[in-house]
Amino acid sequence: MTDLVDQHCQPRKGDAHRLGADIVRNRLPPGWEIVDDGAAIRKTFRFKDYYRTMAFVNALAYVAHREDHHPDLGVHYDRCVVTFSTHDVGGLSQNDLICAAKTERLGADAPA
Repeated sequence: MTDLVDQHCQPRKGDAHRLGADIVRNRLPPGWEIVDDGAAIRKTFRFKDYYRTMAFVNALAYVAHREDHHPDLGVHYDRCVVTFSTHDVGGLSQNDLICAAKTERLGADAPA
């Protein structure tokens, strides 16, 4: 199967596209957590300063626009909290895992 980071989001609507908790747990990139009773995934990316945080946010905005799958963002001086869910399926879909993988690639240079 193609690695998640190489896949692209597809329109997904309805319960048939909602992923079960076991599938999400097994495919979720490290550091991501399942939140909101299994309806979303979240990770905090930390940076050295505001400039690096905003560079990450802008890069993520580009990826989200290209994939037509948009996260909720909490932007702070030295961190960005990224939350994905697929509202049209009422929980998590393959699109969330794809975008988490792409976001992870963007944040790979962020300090721990």
